[in-house]
Amino acid sequence: MNADTEYEVYAVRYAHNAGRRLAENFVPPLAEPVELHDSPMPMSCFVWVIRGGDRTFVVDTGFDRKEAERRGWAHALDVPVEDGLRALGVQPDAVEDVILTHLHWDHAGNHDLFPRARYHVQDREARFCTGRCMCHGFMRRPYAADDVAAFVHRLYAGRIQFHDGTEEIVPGITVHWVGGHARGLQVVRARTRRGWVVLASDASHYYANIDQSRPFSLVVDMQDLLEGFRTVRALASSDRHYIPGHDPLVSQRYPALHADLPHIVRLDVAPRE
Repeated sequence: MNADTEYEVYAVRYAHNAGRRLAENFVPPLAEPVELHDSPMPMSCFVWVIRGGDRTFVVDTGFDRKEAERRGWAHALDVPVEDGLRALGVQPDAVEDVILTHLHWDHAGNHDLFPRARYHVQDREARFCTGRCMCHGFMRRPYAADDVAAFVHRLYAGRIQFHDGTEEIVPGITVHWVGGHARGLQVVRARTRRGWVVLASDASHYYANIDQSRPFSLVVDMQDLLEGFRTVRALASSDRHYIPGHDPLVSQRYPALHADLPHIVRLDVAPRE
């Protein structure tokens, strides 16, 4: 690993919500006519892999079947996260670094998959999901108690690496606090052969959030969310270099790892459009 390492970056789609509607995905009021608010706007769920040199990093860990069933999302599971990773040659029990963009239930589950991993988390996210805001049901709804408890157990096992704002994980991979959607949301930037790619995660669920400056419907701090759009764009080599966290277009714009694995796409190569 050196300062010039260029990384491969992959998105692994493990679940989807085909019934999602446009009105669910944006803060009202919407500019579209009311009759369009019920238009389909499906959602995909991803985890990401960054690898280069002798290191592999998993970004976010998704949710498992137990949490999917509890939330009524069991129908939405496509491929277990562990199977998606193994298709890339990544053995979960050998992974040494997991970067959690935030601790919402669809990003921080599958507690037992990575027994050796150190987890990289922003200070602000840890304070938020264990603090007084969680006294409010609305605020804790995107979190799962089991995920937060697993985080605390890792902390006491010495397996949490805290970050405050912008920090380098290794040369060529950095994390950047943006907040907005979650108090401690961070985005991940990786140097690739096509430039700096930014995994925006939920800083921009869809391309439309940043492209049209339209906030997603779940917001903790609106100012942070809108400034986060600017941060993501500034970090990426171009607007073709940031990757939203839930947009099915990611799977259409980037080439599949293999014809038999359409749920895994490569992000360190140029998109089709």
